[in-house]
Amino acid sequence: MRIIHIDRKTGEIKIQADTLDDLWHLEKVVNPGDEAEGKSWRTYKVGTKEEKKAVTIRVKVERVEFAKSANRLRLLGIIVSGSPEEYVQIGKHHSIEIGPDARFKIIKVWKKHEIDRLREAEKETKKPRVNILVLDEEKALLAVVKPYGVDYGIEIENAARKRGEDFEQREKEYFGKIMAEIERKPEHFIIAGPGFSKDNLKKFIQQRKPELISRITFESCSYAERNGVNELLKKGIVEKVAGEARYEKEEQLMEKFMEMLHRDTGKAVYGIVEVKKAVSLGALEKLFVLDEFLRTNEDAEALIDEAEKAGAAIVIFSSEGDAGLKLKGLGRIAGLLRWKIE
Repeated sequence: MRIIHIDRKTGEIKIQADTLDDLWHLEKVVNPGDEAEGKSWRTYKVGTKEEKKAVTIRVKVERVEFAKSANRLRLLGIIVSGSPEEYVQIGKHHSIEIGPDARFKIIKVWKKHEIDRLREAEKETKKPRVNILVLDEEKALLAVVKPYGVDYGIEIENAARKRGEDFEQREKEYFGKIMAEIERKPEHFIIAGPGFSKDNLKKFIQQRKPELISRITFESCSYAERNGVNELLKKGIVEKVAGEARYEKEEQLMEKFMEMLHRDTGKAVYGIVEVKKAVSLGALEKLFVLDEFLRTNEDAEALIDEAEKAGAAIVIFSSEGDAGLKLKGLGRIAGLLRWKIE
């Protein structure tokens, strides 16, 4: 994402979206009632024929749809202005579709945490992607860490059996398929798993494609499945390799919160009532809010404003990640305190 221009007087921000991740961030900050402006197409009738004309449209947003599978963010609403005027019908419904590489404007009363989120997305664009591959003697699982959670990819089966006559050949085929996936993606890889499979894979790659080793970090984990990926996140491996990842940060903060809660320190609170009390007393150090709660609950918006004024750090959790699911079970809002309150 690139923030091209900010006009604080009018609340207009011009943005270029670069990735699918950017669209996910934008879906979290654009709300009904905001205005959006971008390039689009309108159908124009010429006699009995219909033609599509390129236009610049501004709509008052009524609905926001993030179509992850289609790489599109749709902003649906009522047209308030546009050009050329002869092709634009004020008051009609229209949807602006935003994809990677699109430039557009959002006009609204911006909250601090929304601007912070855009700034964070802008920083994330500059970070290298990190792929994770967990494997054992039977299979390998590919995954990539993104701001909204973990996207799991293909699973590669190992047809080699230790007592089989063709064990060595089958194992080479297994490692060859994994190596092909690493070659296909230019980003850094974290490869981990239990046992010796990762070590044997490392030797295989060193013998055939030693240039790939420079962008692979080999680690250990207990499982060659999703639990193994989560284990790597909790250990801070992704942060070590590629800098702080939003999803990993959420996992680590939730781990700390749960630890303090289980130890009964009195410094971990959850639920809107308890969090409100902590904010009113100035005791809140960090506020955790689930993104979907923030969008649908007016109390959450007001609470964030009050917490920010009191100096609390705000962390918006993704509802798609494991940490977000835990937060949902805690009432969708929680916090860590500076001191214990009664």
